[in-house]
Amino acid sequence: MAEQRPTVDESYWMTTTPSTGYPPLGVDATADVAVIGAGIAGLCTAWDLVRAGLDVVILEADRIAAGVTGYTTAKLTALHGLGYARLEAKHGADDAALYALSQQDAVDRTAALCAGLDIDADLERAPAHTYVEDPRRADEIKSEAEAARRAGLDASYVTETELSFPVAAAVRVEGQFQFHPRKFLLALAERITHAGGRIHERTRVTGLHDGSRCRLTTENGASVAARDAVIATHYPVFDHTMLFTRLKPRRELVVAAPVPIEAVPAGMYFSPEDTVRSVRSAPYDEARRLLIVTGESFEPGTGEVRERFARLDAWARQRLPGFADADMTYRWAAQDNDSSDHLPYVGHAHPGTQHVYVATGFGGWGMSNGVMAGRLLTAHIAGGGRPAWTDLYDPRRLPPVRETAQLARFQTAVAKHFVGDRLHTSHVDSVTDIPRGSGAVVRLEGRRCAVYRDEAGYTSALSARCTHLGCLVQFNDAERVWECPCHGSRFGTDGSVLHGPATRPLEPREVPGSGDQGTTP
Repeated sequence: MAEQRPTVDESYWMTTTPSTGYPPLGVDATADVAVIGAGIAGLCTAWDLVRAGLDVVILEADRIAAGVTGYTTAKLTALHGLGYARLEAKHGADDAALYALSQQDAVDRTAALCAGLDIDADLERAPAHTYVEDPRRADEIKSEAEAARRAGLDASYVTETELSFPVAAAVRVEGQFQFHPRKFLLALAERITHAGGRIHERTRVTGLHDGSRCRLTTENGASVAARDAVIATHYPVFDHTMLFTRLKPRRELVVAAPVPIEAVPAGMYFSPEDTVRSVRSAPYDEARRLLIVTGESFEPGTGEVRERFARLDAWARQRLPGFADADMTYRWAAQDNDSSDHLPYVGHAHPGTQHVYVATGFGGWGMSNGVMAGRLLTAHIAGGGRPAWTDLYDPRRLPPVRETAQLARFQTAVAKHFVGDRLHTSHVDSVTDIPRGSGAVVRLEGRRCAVYRDEAGYTSALSARCTHLGCLVQFNDAERVWECPCHGSRFGTDGSVLHGPATRPLEPREVPGSGDQGTTP
């Protein structure tokens, strides 16, 4: 059994940057453009729009750069797993080249922003690798290296890396970066406000009227009238986009520990094997670097998260020198959405709109895609020449016939949860069977309820129906949250919305015999 050591259950990026305090939207407002969401896509879009001379208001449901972007691994690279061979095969060599051009442009633009705006974001140049250990997959790597090189990247096929264990083969791409995403975005937010942009935190948008002029309503009661609106909430929070039928959410776990500098492999590494493994490092102190390991990809709400964390930690201890001897560990999780054709959706939200735009479906590569989205959406909204890759990312594109099987799999998985989860009996027979510090879906007076029992034994009950489209939520035992397995919405144990597409909290329920929403131990 692994030796116990102190663990910080929070993202390193969050713990090493100050909290923010932008005011909520308190009165009705107007703007040229309203940006919903203040992660990397929202803030980069806002910056480019402000620079183009537009009046921009940013509406963030919680705190800026504290959602998906605050929990990323922050690799800034145009090498996205085994993406180029797949793109070339499914979309053609020209589209693969456009993808590479757009992604490398985003990488270079981020470095230029840090230099031009004097932002200290721990930006470090490092080669990116996609590797396999299984010799039977070496041909996949060779094909990927060749496809990436044809697409225009500085890619090579190698059989040796600086990892502490042997690999069968790897793609290596030069000219990539890694950085501290929160340092970058908090500084960018300051530049946005200095340039006239407005940021409102704790302002959840609950309604969007799409017409010749957009009207956004908020949970606070205030509204915004804007010529254009950008939905940069990671997962589109308004169902009229219909993109939720073409997106599949997934989570990945992260463990990180400070290790001696000499034990850290140079570069960034990603492997599609073993339910994904990703390795990079970040500055920590004079003698150590933070070694960051990602993996254990899974759908939200599928459970066994503690076991997945244990497997990832065990892999890091066994494979990476210094990790097992570290005096502490950080632990967090990231979430992203995969599109049915493996390309992001950036542009007009649906065929019937001229004023509502969206950026989503980044497939785990949100750093470069978020920056790319900022440039592309600004070209749409502010005018001027549009990038050559505009059509490649158009959300209105029709899925090719060969992608219908993938779409069907997405919807079959949703239907399985929507119907199947209602047919299963509860894992526990009563509230008293729930262990302390845990939760379960229990039938109370004929209704399925999401019941949490805290460490003191007090219980609280909520409706188990996700407020997005009604799937039953499941409990995440490691992060102690309720998750929707259909579209990835996440809720606190008090029912509050932590992650969309849901915009309304889970409804409270009474625990029988308590007279209120809780019981004593």
